[in-house]
Amino acid sequence: MKVSELAQAGGVTAETVRHYTREGLLHPQRDPQNGYQRYDNESLSRLCFIQCFRMLGFSLGEIKGLLGEAMQENISCSKSQDILANQLPQVRSRIKEFQALSERMDQALEAWRDTPGGVPTGHLVSQLVDDLSQPVIV
Repeated sequence: MKVSELAQAGGVTAETVRHYTREGLLHPQRDPQNGYQRYDNESLSRLCFIQCFRMLGFSLGEIKGLLGEAMQENISCSKSQDILANQLPQVRSRIKEFQALSERMDQALEAWRDTPGGVPTGHLVSQLVDDLSQPVIV
């Protein structure tokens, strides 16, 4: 796959793929005919892994460490265990924040359904913006 094809398959931009490649997270092969970078299905799997862990709040350095340990079968992966254990409380906190945000959005949609024609007024839209700009306290 070319950069753009991998990006599309992974739901990211081509620049994201290039960035991850520069950071050493993706390892393309060079096409001998034209010198283009080519990615395989393993690259797509790695990209999905990276995106999943980014969404969970892991840094690229932490992800690189996890991927590095996964490639070395002769180590105990204690560093990976530490990284996961340290990140788990933040992941759980983010889940609670998303649940609270989801409830706010449900309330906003319910308020909009009660308006004539189900169309929100400028006041309701402004209220939603104000509500969503407040910190989520869980």
